[in-house]
Amino acid sequence: MRLTKWLFGSLLVSLSTMFGVGEVDAQASRHPTPVPQVSDPCPRPVAGSVIEKEPALFSRNGVLRVRFSYQSRLDDAGRKLYCFMTPDHMQNPTLHIRPGDRLQITITNNLPPGTGSMAVSAPNCGASFMDSSSVNIHYHGANASPACHQDEVIKTLINAGETFQYDVKFPRNEPPGLYWYHPHIHGMSELALQGGAAGAIVVDGIENVQPAVAGLRQRVLVVRDQNVPGAPSPGGSIPSWDVTLNYVPITSPTSADSNQFVPAVLVMQRGEQQFWRVANAAADTILDLQYLWDGQAQELQLVARDGVPLNSQDGKRPGDPIALDHIVLPPASRAEFIVDAPGPDVKLAQLVTQGINTGPFGDNDPARPLATIRLPGDAIASQQASVMDRLPAFTELSTSHQRFAGLAQAKVAAYRTVYFDEIQPTSFFMAVEGMPKHVFDPNLPPDIVATQGTVEEWVIQNRTLENHEFHVHQIHFLVESQDNFEINGSPQVPGVTGQYLDMVQVPFWDGDPSHPYPSVKVRIDFRGPDVGDFVFHCHILNHEDLGMMNIIRVLPRGAH
Repeated sequence: MRLTKWLFGSLLVSLSTMFGVGEVDAQASRHPTPVPQVSDPCPRPVAGSVIEKEPALFSRNGVLRVRFSYQSRLDDAGRKLYCFMTPDHMQNPTLHIRPGDRLQITITNNLPPGTGSMAVSAPNCGASFMDSSSVNIHYHGANASPACHQDEVIKTLINAGETFQYDVKFPRNEPPGLYWYHPHIHGMSELALQGGAAGAIVVDGIENVQPAVAGLRQRVLVVRDQNVPGAPSPGGSIPSWDVTLNYVPITSPTSADSNQFVPAVLVMQRGEQQFWRVANAAADTILDLQYLWDGQAQELQLVARDGVPLNSQDGKRPGDPIALDHIVLPPASRAEFIVDAPGPDVKLAQLVTQGINTGPFGDNDPARPLATIRLPGDAIASQQASVMDRLPAFTELSTSHQRFAGLAQAKVAAYRTVYFDEIQPTSFFMAVEGMPKHVFDPNLPPDIVATQGTVEEWVIQNRTLENHEFHVHQIHFLVESQDNFEINGSPQVPGVTGQYLDMVQVPFWDGDPSHPYPSVKVRIDFRGPDVGDFVFHCHILNHEDLGMMNIIRVLPRGAH
């Protein structure tokens, strides 16, 4: 069922009365040049449109410099849209970089002045108070520093009228694959994501780790979600949230027993293979992707999950794709896979998501088509396939700079249990066994303190009656096992165990005290260069906004 939304404005006002309001911190005083507003921001196509090529920007000489205006408007259904616009009218462009590059983003918050305010204790990165206009950017999946002006989200606040400079250093051993960016203001993350403020990041070079994709045409496909017009009660075929594919809305039926969804259109050439790079950038919607020809599931050659090419670590090169007939994508996760164009005898080819049982307290995520495949010469003709980006040919094979090499065999420094819990309808917890359970507060100390250079083993449990999605910032983890649960008839999610992820789903508990909690066991990798405070949380963002997030502190090597 739909969760009650946190009354953000009134809470901010009450906290402002308690703590007072601060001024902009000196750390934000680099005085970057403001990015002007863009007229007619956040344009969106109509239902049934052909998927257009995503706008894209590419790094040069080791740097990608981007200028963003953060803006909003109302659509025809009265929904609030949000987006990052470039001065030349690109909306949330795909950002292409290479391992070792710097991503430098100058963002000006051109929203109207906000309401309410909540003080955020020092040290601050940007403003020292949060209001309804606040924004920042999280570089999801990047093994980047949580330092100020890089991938820091706990204390980074950019309020209306302010300009801020990011300078994010991607490590030289960053795996080539699909990442993404989005706002991460606690209490407003769901609102921003459902407004569409998200874009893809591609770390180029995957063809040299997975030669199977070399020379293929690639598509970056971003699934987002939004409110259903008219706010009908979810049930049957009426979802809790509509979804979009590269902003083309997948309109939903108006009655629960109808299946009259309107999908987008994808164009392929006869006889070709394409490399689809899919990001679930939805705030709340879980996907279970299938590729159907006349209702029959086709083989998907899974190449990468969460930015990491499969079977590419621990000296294994080239990596080996995995053949699957469906791919479960929790919110924020990514899957990159090879598909074949339908043959001449296929009457209907579609990319669909199967229905997801999210539990008694969960949202309704029904089966629905995302895109219908059309070939040149069909009723909808297009030359798009000829202008799509083609990956380079395979050029080199290197086994050096593997980010996660040896993780499976590394000595474990600590064992922990973390768990999802909730008190319906307004209190959600990302809790640590042995610590007091509490909703997230950016001013609280971390519940976990780890040391750089170590490896920990965590069991992540779901003690609630709805699905939750575990994400940790700055690092990836190795999935060792999935226990005591079932996803669409399978005792584990295929293509997950043994892989290096930054997102993993832990499905709902059945509530029977005699039954164990569903759980996932992972190895957490602190061997990288990143130290400081960052977060782990449920990436169903309604849950995160309601408190299901916690802080971890990684101390430098040798610190006490």
